[in-house]
Amino acid sequence: MITDAQVERWLREDLGHHDVTNQVPGETEGRLVAKESGVVAGLEAATAVFDYLGVDVVERLEDGTVVEPGADVLRVEGPAREVLRGERVAVNLAGHASGIATRTRKAVDAARTESETVRVAATRKTTPGLRDLEKRAVVAGGGDTHRLDLSHMVMVKDNHIAEMGLEGAIERFADRTSFATKIDAEVERVADAPRAAEAGADIVLLDNMSPAETQAAVEEVIDYEGVLAEASGGITLDDVPDYAATGVDVISMGSLTHSAPSLDLSFRTGD
Repeated sequence: MITDAQVERWLREDLGHHDVTNQVPGETEGRLVAKESGVVAGLEAATAVFDYLGVDVVERLEDGTVVEPGADVLRVEGPAREVLRGERVAVNLAGHASGIATRTRKAVDAARTESETVRVAATRKTTPGLRDLEKRAVVAGGGDTHRLDLSHMVMVKDNHIAEMGLEGAIERFADRTSFATKIDAEVERVADAPRAAEAGADIVLLDNMSPAETQAAVEEVIDYEGVLAEASGGITLDDVPDYAATGVDVISMGSLTHSAPSLDLSFRTGD
């Protein structure tokens, strides 16, 4: 949910202390228009900006909708000054989120060429202050949010293993978490995958492995009931089909959020 406090911060950053640029009288209409094809997202945030300014959003597409160039994504009516004041913030938020949704949809479509069940997930490599927006955009694109924050799941990373050992780290965290909290253990060698499963990991994260290594690791943990295999580490859109074919349950990609270009959107008034 987008809060008034978030919208206030976004607008304060853009408007500054003395906005002369948008001192335009009268009423107007505005349209947010797609200039390229993609999957739209972030429209709840864009709507929240206009709502805060007293501008009516009279029409908007659902997040996750595929659009072509020229499509109206959102339409507003209200005081010209307030429409123009909200324009850039709304475009930036929707363009950024739509870029993430579009990239996610491409990754999911690539995965589906090899597997109908593998999930394409995001990571915590998000922009500070915009995680909610970015994670929602991943969902709009057909992806999985993964954990939203550190409280949602324990991830046993390389630094934990360096300090406590693989089994030791899993045991320590298992003793300190709720029964409802899953443990995701990162391994970098095929031989360590069954060790993590045996030690009690719910998910074995196969980090920076080639597709061949990933498939070998999946075969090592497949007999552990309820244990999922997750591939991660520098996976690109071009790589997704190869990893989907390995039998992993999840493909995690930081690039869904940190490397997605904004979808080109334009805001037009008075027509």
